[in-house]
Amino acid sequence: MEIATFGAGCFWGVEATFRSVPGVKETAVGYSGGRTTNPTYQDVCSHATGHAEVVRVTYNPAEVSYRQLLDTFWASHDPTLINRQGPDIGDNYRSVIYYHTDQQKQEAEGSKSSLDSSAKYSRPIATQIESAVEFWQAEEYHQQYLEKRRMASCHR
Repeated sequence: MEIATFGAGCFWGVEATFRSVPGVKETAVGYSGGRTTNPTYQDVCSHATGHAEVVRVTYNPAEVSYRQLLDTFWASHDPTLINRQGPDIGDNYRSVIYYHTDQQKQEAEGSKSSLDSSAKYSRPIATQIESAVEFWQAEEYHQQYLEKRRMASCHR
């Protein structure tokens, strides 16, 4: 098993998207990239921690490639927006890829570059690509939030 970490706005919908990908064995929502130890949802929403809402994806590379996960990531949000997705605004909603290996870094950078030069978007890709740092798992009520509430998406 390998791990990938992505931030693409509110983690509820991002987690649901990745949970539907064959080869993804486990997901967890949480916080990463900030300066606060063991942050809470309220801390992160205060915009004082620097953390992004992220999804940690555990996957079997024999069943799904990191490139396929990147494709899912790009398709799940608007990567040209800075610190926002849909109605959610703030640094915790930033588009970010946290790579865990040099290979993930190279694939993420190549994927971003290809997408940027594809002219799919009228604005440049704003997604940050950074080395994975501490992952702080979010409170239990956030885990599989949409699934627990039988919701298909955040915007019913």
